[in-house]
Amino acid sequence: MANAATNYRIPLFCAVTLLFWFSMYTCVPILASYVEYLGASHQTAGIIIGMYGLSQMLLRIPVGVLSDRYHKRKLFILFGLLFSVLAGLGILITQEITWILILRALAGAAAATWVDFTILFVSYFKKEETTKALGTLSFYNSIGQMLGILLGGWFADLFGWESSFLIGAAVGAVGLVGALYLVEKVDKHAQKITFEGVLEVAKDRTLLTVSFLSILFQVLTFATVFGFTPVFAQSLGATKLDMGLLTFFSTFPTALAAWFGGRHLAQRLGERNTIILGFIISGVFTVAIPFTPSLWVLMLTQALAGLGRGFTTPVLMSLSIKHMDTGKRATAMGFYQSIYGLGMFGGPLFMGVAGDWLSLEDGFLMVGALGCVTSILAYLLLSRAGAGTAAPHRVSSTLTK
Repeated sequence: MANAATNYRIPLFCAVTLLFWFSMYTCVPILASYVEYLGASHQTAGIIIGMYGLSQMLLRIPVGVLSDRYHKRKLFILFGLLFSVLAGLGILITQEITWILILRALAGAAAATWVDFTILFVSYFKKEETTKALGTLSFYNSIGQMLGILLGGWFADLFGWESSFLIGAAVGAVGLVGALYLVEKVDKHAQKITFEGVLEVAKDRTLLTVSFLSILFQVLTFATVFGFTPVFAQSLGATKLDMGLLTFFSTFPTALAAWFGGRHLAQRLGERNTIILGFIISGVFTVAIPFTPSLWVLMLTQALAGLGRGFTTPVLMSLSIKHMDTGKRATAMGFYQSIYGLGMFGGPLFMGVAGDWLSLEDGFLMVGALGCVTSILAYLLLSRAGAGTAAPHRVSSTLTK
């Protein structure tokens, strides 16, 4: 089936995915600290970080519906990379808090096109290989985030805050050129989505269940590694490079676990059990944050938390669309990713408020406890919805022609 892989240019697609997320995440390890350096409070920093998730929440359903309506996945991917470049360049040239807020919303608009990355890539595979395909794509997603985070922190340490935004925009531009050569695959037999079809998707029990769990999962993620864990690290003496290393060591295990979890673990343990395991690991090592005595211990705990994130992400994503007809998959994915955008907004906002009114340490304890409780909710809700409860099995790894 190498010929099919060549026709679909899967290595190019994976490379473009990596470059896209690289460009989006160069600023992540330093953004909260940067806006506080410019004079923002914890709460304002939380709103700015959360704006990235809020704009995704508002845009991903329309993006998914339009994508299913017109079957133009590649066009949306191109717009996503363009917006990523513009967001990076904008933050590079301004120090106004209001403009940074707007530009983070633009970055969220770029991230909203992740709907089309996932749906186009999954279309290259057989329906029963959805989890495997999304595990593969999540791996390159995580690798791109990881490299962007590491080099963003390194550049900021060597050349100043603004250099991390510059490198992000430059890499995004390279990804934009590569995306011009992606292959659009259209199912000629897929019906165009209708308003009734949108309502049918939105009422799907499995989709609602995994979307709710993803809200809580994103609260856990964006309150910590992509939010305020680097700020806490500063209290332990972290430099800008150290903050990049912290987020790097948090993300690298996520990439490995996404690859292993999506391709192997979910087939052996079952999808529901893999999700539960991910929530427990992430929750326990978030609770551990306030008790870490040194930066290197903090990095170790967050690397372990990263394993949990990697196990959970591709499996939840797969369950959101695995059972859907081809013509409704982008709408379902848009709904799923839109709903979990609430967690991407709420997590940093909650931590910012907790940091100003209580302490960041108290915020980490509460968010970590939420992750542990959600593991129980995941068992109950997924069992009730009958999602991810099929007996573990092995599937072949053949591409569709």
